[in-house]
Amino acid sequence: ESVQLIYIQVTIIFMMITLPILLVSMGSNILIVGAQTRFILTMSQIKFKYERIDLIKGFQKLFSLRSIFELIKSLIKIVVLAVIVYSTINPKMNQLIGLFNMEFTQALAFLGSLIMSIVSSVGMFFVFLALADYAYQWYEYEKNIRMSKQDIKEEYRQMEGDPQVKGKIKERQRMMSQRRMMQNVPKADVIIRNPTHYAIAIQYQMGQQRAPIILAKGMDNVALKIIDVAKKHDIPSIENKPLARGLYEAVEINQEIPEKYYHAVAEVLAFVYQLKKGKE
Repeated sequence: ESVQLIYIQVTIIFMMITLPILLVSMGSNILIVGAQTRFILTMSQIKFKYERIDLIKGFQKLFSLRSIFELIKSLIKIVVLAVIVYSTINPKMNQLIGLFNMEFTQALAFLGSLIMSIVSSVGMFFVFLALADYAYQWYEYEKNIRMSKQDIKEEYRQMEGDPQVKGKIKERQRMMSQRRMMQNVPKADVIIRNPTHYAIAIQYQMGQQRAPIILAKGMDNVALKIIDVAKKHDIPSIENKPLARGLYEAVEINQEIPEKYYHAVAEVLAFVYQLKKGKE
């Protein structure tokens, strides 16, 4: 009977000590999950899914890196809890053994103090664990988002082509177009410039063209190249700032000039023709 009594006493003491720990553990887990999910409840997780009874996928999940991490985390919890409980109870083991020899109020006060010590230590541990787990989950979430953004970029790159490659292609096309344009400059009758910011190469073949056309145009460095090529081929260059700027903005290459510029361009061409006659 004495053995049975001791067994019952130990069981009661064990239950009184472990029950608060279990409650603290359960409450902290609920708070951790709630903080991570913002307490959003869903019924989709309790629905039957065939994938859950797939043995191959089950083994893959069982031996995945995440499952190993969760196992290690659980083992650390158990070890730390055991250390906390042992370090709290061990100094008071003699009092704990003689608990049922104490008066009721004395035993209740002692047991309450012991349980509060354990619960406070366990609670602090679980708060630290919750913060660490929350930080880890947030890190994983941010990493997955970064990976998702990178996947989107890669998919866009595969669909649309590498932006760097496309940029190089456009630059090459621009240079080829500029080279072809420069080859047409010697065919021009006159260069209208402003004075080095804009340069417009104009051609007019009377009887063959309805109106003067723009063979080449450019700004800054391109304008200087047009002027230089024209100089090498003895093509006259006339400075007319408003006309040069207006033609540059209004007309594309190989297009006729608008009707509103007929008079101004005609005056320039007439002046050029007079220069040529004077040289002859």
